[in-house]
Amino acid sequence: MASQASGVRVLALGELHGSLADPLLDEMNFLNEVTARYPEAVSLAPGRPYEGLFDTSAITEHLDTYVGHLREQGLAERRIRTALFQYGRTKGQIHELIARTLANDEDIHVPAESIVVTVGAQEGMLLVLRALFAGPQDALLVSSPCYIGMTGAARLLDIPVLPVPEGPAGPDPAAVPAAVRRATAAGLRPRALYLVPDFANPSGASMTTAARAEMLDVAAREGLLIIEDNPYGFFTREVEPRPTLKSLDAIGTVIYLGSFAKTCFPGARLGYVVADQRVSASAPAGNGAPAQPDGRLLADELAKIKSMVTVNTPSLSQAVIGGMLVRHDCHLRAASAETIDFYRSNLQLALDGLDRHFPAARRAELGISWNRPDGGFFIVLTVPFDADEAALERSAREYGVLWAPMNAFFIGGGGQRQLRISSSYLPPAELETGIERLAAFLTAAAAPVMAAALPAER
Repeated sequence: MASQASGVRVLALGELHGSLADPLLDEMNFLNEVTARYPEAVSLAPGRPYEGLFDTSAITEHLDTYVGHLREQGLAERRIRTALFQYGRTKGQIHELIARTLANDEDIHVPAESIVVTVGAQEGMLLVLRALFAGPQDALLVSSPCYIGMTGAARLLDIPVLPVPEGPAGPDPAAVPAAVRRATAAGLRPRALYLVPDFANPSGASMTTAARAEMLDVAAREGLLIIEDNPYGFFTREVEPRPTLKSLDAIGTVIYLGSFAKTCFPGARLGYVVADQRVSASAPAGNGAPAQPDGRLLADELAKIKSMVTVNTPSLSQAVIGGMLVRHDCHLRAASAETIDFYRSNLQLALDGLDRHFPAARRAELGISWNRPDGGFFIVLTVPFDADEAALERSAREYGVLWAPMNAFFIGGGGQRQLRISSSYLPPAELETGIERLAAFLTAAAAPVMAAALPAER
């Protein structure tokens, strides 16, 4: 019941949605609060793009390019004005440009009508979950540790989430059948598997090309859809990027989430969903044969939901990103060469810094280790102490460095002695300072724990 104190109405948290009491939804707020309390601390926590790559004058240039593109398409000035200033098409206005870019950069060939342009990839997650999960028995499998944006969205929708343990090489196809059996034994219907094949947040791990093909085979055998999230695929240290699952998908297993946050800029809040699966309105035939799909796409169903959530994606954001795509003839990977080089360099700088501060013998002495991602933004360190919120507070207060605890990314527990750092957000000199401060904190926190574990001298 709501109560009143001094004439002000007070709502009982227990009568609001249960997700609001879930610590998961407080995690990002906690990191923001710590950052605000220690503004002088170097932050290795956020997976944000580096702002030094942004140019404010480019926004108007891209906008002008897009307007010129519309004129070349034969649109009258009145229609161009409508396209920029009015509520737009629910599925988005730059879907054809995105389809061309996907074909050029990712070898993904889909009809433009199968693309829904969203308010960031986060909205895409919400739309896909709401469309696919029809009842309380429908469960989402996630590669664990998992990006909290997906698990948080599932929590908001009361969707059961079950972990599929990640291996050293990222999402593990061999672990999927066992997760399906566990879900079925619990009376649930595994509906889809969410994963990030390239440089996952938070682990930084990537799947081999062979594992990607195997994952598609496993999903088909288990009757699962795959929700592939690909925000970091451009940022590889390898010469040739690995193929996306969507580019390898021949039977419509994969729903693909994309974003322009890391490749262009996050302030545009522009993402998209590729949902080219066909949807049937008819029931299966009486002989047990599956229903035949009609002309509708899953993207059309997602647009229905979007019309009740955000109505449409902001036209100006689409115009700016559309202008970027037009300017580079829908070859965004080639246009991002400077950005890719920066993130490659920063990741290597962070790895080299860790090696310098913790050579092999010192690592063994302190019980500290870390992975070596092939690209992306993130490195995960394993430590001999609890890398929790209290440790983060001490790190910020006494050593002037921030990082992200890993425990929030695990489903059902785990990651208590792991922390994530990001190499993306800082200029090189500041990143080096952050690594130096992190090394000082880790040494101070790990040394007494390891000393206490040594056998007492006789």
